[in-house]
Amino acid sequence: MPGNNENKVRKRVKQEENAGELRVSGDQQTKDESSPAVTAESLTGVGKWGNLVASPSSFVFTLNINALIAVLTFVSFVTRFWRLEEPRGVVFDETHFGLFTSFYLKGMFFFDVHPPLGKLLIASVGYLAGFQGDFSFEKIGQEYPCEVPIWHLRFLPALCGSLLTPLTFYILEGMGFSQWTAAVGAFLVVCDNSLLTQSRFILLDTILLCFILLSFLALLRFRQVQDKPFSIQWWIWLTCLGVFLSCTISVKYSGLFTSVVILGVITADYWTMVGDRGVSNSHLFKEMLARAVLLIIVPVVLYLSFFYIHLTVLYRSGPHDGRMSSAFQASLEGGLAKVTQGQPKNIAYGSQITLRHTHSTVCWLHSHPHLYPLRYSERRGSSIQQQVTCYTFKDVNNWWIVKDPEEEGFATENPQRPVKDGDIIQLIHGTSGRRLNSHDVGAPMSPQYMEVSCYIDYNISFPAQDLWRVEIVNKDVQGNLWKAIHSHIRLIHVNTSQAMKLTGQQLPDWGFYQHEVATDRVMNQDSNIWNVEENKHSSDKEDDFWDDTKELSFFSKFWELQLKMLEANRNLLEDHKYQSDPMGWPFMERGIAYWMKTTTNAQIHLLGNVITWWSANLGIVVYLVVMVIYIIRHQRACNDLTKDEWIRLFMTGALFLSWFVNYFPYFMMERTLFLHHYLPAFLSKILLLAATIEIVYFHVLQTSAQRSLFTSLLVVWLTSIFVVFKSFLPMCYGNKDFTEEEVESLRWMESWGFLVQGKMIA
Repeated sequence: MPGNNENKVRKRVKQEENAGELRVSGDQQTKDESSPAVTAESLTGVGKWGNLVASPSSFVFTLNINALIAVLTFVSFVTRFWRLEEPRGVVFDETHFGLFTSFYLKGMFFFDVHPPLGKLLIASVGYLAGFQGDFSFEKIGQEYPCEVPIWHLRFLPALCGSLLTPLTFYILEGMGFSQWTAAVGAFLVVCDNSLLTQSRFILLDTILLCFILLSFLALLRFRQVQDKPFSIQWWIWLTCLGVFLSCTISVKYSGLFTSVVILGVITADYWTMVGDRGVSNSHLFKEMLARAVLLIIVPVVLYLSFFYIHLTVLYRSGPHDGRMSSAFQASLEGGLAKVTQGQPKNIAYGSQITLRHTHSTVCWLHSHPHLYPLRYSERRGSSIQQQVTCYTFKDVNNWWIVKDPEEEGFATENPQRPVKDGDIIQLIHGTSGRRLNSHDVGAPMSPQYMEVSCYIDYNISFPAQDLWRVEIVNKDVQGNLWKAIHSHIRLIHVNTSQAMKLTGQQLPDWGFYQHEVATDRVMNQDSNIWNVEENKHSSDKEDDFWDDTKELSFFSKFWELQLKMLEANRNLLEDHKYQSDPMGWPFMERGIAYWMKTTTNAQIHLLGNVITWWSANLGIVVYLVVMVIYIIRHQRACNDLTKDEWIRLFMTGALFLSWFVNYFPYFMMERTLFLHHYLPAFLSKILLLAATIEIVYFHVLQTSAQRSLFTSLLVVWLTSIFVVFKSFLPMCYGNKDFTEEEVESLRWMESWGFLVQGKMIA
């Protein structure tokens, strides 16, 4: 009866206000309820999965205190923040992200393969804490001085790591699972050692994970109000989803994997709407436009904004300038800008210049008095001419003189005669006076290309091989005059019509391990593009000199930085003793040593909770089996599930897809990989594991005896997870001076590389 039902609702509200207990509703959910109902059956473990969250009839903020999530969140904050300032030494990648914080606070440009949002947030907290950026973060184990506010620098990762627990709970609850299932998922997050360890240091992973879960939560909230398009709640949650997706990608590029899954769900929902003939074309267009603006345009604008802040803050020259182009370096205060400001703009006949390779390897065209050897290692002969290389350091031997082949002298004419696109020039090496040359001799390391040398006259009659044609690649933007810094050029050898390039090979000891330069007939490639970095000649015209070289626009700098970051990500190929293979991640075959005390065996090691990680693998298998069975039975018209339950199963499938998309792309990457790259996939797997437990309980187990046994096993399983979590806590905090026997006792797998007095045992 309605009256009885209202009494039950009043009784439930009174219980929440007075006792803070779990919300329990009656047998039915009233139409005017604005919060999700949890039946008594769902709390006692009997019945279906639980009721879907009801869509609010008006935009109302309510505060509901849930004892389960309150306790778990409290434990999460305590474990993440307990003695956060210890150890007072640099831990693992704090050498990078701590140093980047220092650079931000000093305004010094630095280069990193990750987008800037996470680092900007950490630097902001450091700024508010009064950190001046005066610590070097040179090496792991380096002690922090008292004036470094290490607690504050580690605050944001710890906060985000703590929030993973309530976010996990509300995501599972929002998918329609019972509160006990949501609590199991939150418990698994609290008691995972890898998530705890990753939360306690100046690292980006927990910030990334927090935005991933916020994106999923916003997706669920938006789907709950889809039937009220263009309402206030609809706009708010769609906007939040776009913002969180942008933030996810702006912390680490791996956040793109989760964004693909979420946008896939949004697209699937829209496609379902397209199939509804009751929805008008105008409404479909408005929905599509709103989703495109808030889920594509807004994230792109935010992403650009984060980089704009990044490049605005880092306005001074820094130690990583050399990775960027000459134009980029010249746009920064100090550094190359000091050299180039006041130098001539245009290259003229008689100019003294340095030629820098514009793409990939940072080096300058170089020569020195040493000759190519008579024969190379494969007994192939050389020209025995003077070596020409690309040298990664600035040096007096990097200077060249631009000469007109028709003139005898080297001096600049007054008025100057600028070099234009298509002009034929000679390049004279500044210290040796020899001419840049190429000929039909195989290059030292790449015989498929032709050797580049400085010509030595051995009194043998050869046709002129020292003529080069200037081709300005970006003349549509920079014009036909060859400009310092901004003009990108190819030098085409006139006799052979081949372009001078960097081959990517290094010369052996006789070439001082410098980079090989050769010519190649293939023109359209980045390896043969150069630019003048420094330019000297005499001129009487004031307009010919740079007053300010900061001409590079934001979008030019942004685009160059994007390309450099992607290239650097691909080239992270250095071997590391703690690197691991994606095949071993689900089984946690290899952890990472983060820190070790110099005087004892106290150490911090990244390892997950073994039982959770292996159970999650089993959960994937069970979930796939159940899904296949239900799909087959659905095809055979066995109506096992209601429409709402199929919707819930669809969202559970999104969790599986999130695990898959966050995991399998790493098998195609050649870069160096570590266990922490698996954490986004692992977090999705935790959510899926908790959901699978409830699916098995209500849809696989048929009798009360089976469910009672399953519940008992579940209690034992959760207890064992807590015991393992507690056993490995010293490896998370680094607060125990282990004996060698104790270290060995925790080494449950032979592949785990724990440390004993600084030496790895394996």
